[in-house]
Amino acid sequence: MQRKELRSKAKEIAKEYGYLPYMIERYLSLWGEDGTKQFLESCEEPIRTAIRINQLRIEIDDLIPRLKEKGVHLQQIPWLKEGFWADFSGYSPGALFEHMLGYYYVQGVPSMTVSRVLGPQSHETIMDLAAAPGGKTTHIAQIMQNTGKVIAIDQDRLRITSLESNIQRCGVINSVVLRGDARKIEQLGIRPNRIMLDAPCSGEGLIPIDASRKTSKSMADIRYCATRQEEMMEAAISTLAPGGILVYSTCSIAPEENEFVIDNILRKHEEVKLSKIELEFGSQGICDPYGVELDQSLKLTRRFLPHKDGTEGFFISKMVKEGESE
Repeated sequence: MQRKELRSKAKEIAKEYGYLPYMIERYLSLWGEDGTKQFLESCEEPIRTAIRINQLRIEIDDLIPRLKEKGVHLQQIPWLKEGFWADFSGYSPGALFEHMLGYYYVQGVPSMTVSRVLGPQSHETIMDLAAAPGGKTTHIAQIMQNTGKVIAIDQDRLRITSLESNIQRCGVINSVVLRGDARKIEQLGIRPNRIMLDAPCSGEGLIPIDASRKTSKSMADIRYCATRQEEMMEAAISTLAPGGILVYSTCSIAPEENEFVIDNILRKHEEVKLSKIELEFGSQGICDPYGVELDQSLKLTRRFLPHKDGTEGFFISKMVKEGESE
């Protein structure tokens, strides 16, 4: 499709679906007209509610019958033994007593998946950057069975309150909460084994959940986010112990905040390599967004897309910092 034709088609589709034209133009470049319309149609459909059963409070087999007795219909997520799609039959997922007791956490499927990709091990030191409201922090602690240390960092004072509340509700006892700028974590003098960076982003993948995102962000906003994301990545790489794992994710479908950010990092850091994600989900990352050739190892990254996976849009990558483990 020629540039002029692309812009004309983008304006036409943008008007029909209520998006900013620049967004549609990018989607057309990534997926073509049919794929773009499939994406746009899927964003009009609600995302299925999902929960993570919190084994720090209750065993999976003990909670399932309790929820079924209350009319909650559960379907296991294939690659997550503790994750379930849940139909609450009209009830608010947060209204049940079991939720208040911390027996489960209402959490998007991609958000659960990243903690499993990180693969924290017992007795390791883990950093969770931009940690609030705590879904990933509490999941990491769950996987570690409350051993080791989870250092949860966030800059937002109000969100820190939610983070602390969820940590207490879920029975997490191996975490430390710090308020501060993740770009300055080197000052802590800690060398974590693994770092989770679910980076602040434009939220372009959340359109099925929040329709206002069809028009709320400009290309300048995406560029600003990408700059901040790269700064956070630089800090994480400098802090991570040699041989350590860094998982970078966003709830954005924009290559500018995902593949382009990682491509820049790979060019600057020979010691950082993308690693294969063993879990089977989503589709592979894009090595040539908008016709720009990027590092071919980006095919090792993974994407969730509404029209392909029935979830919010999400990007997940796993990197190794080469060198002898400390």
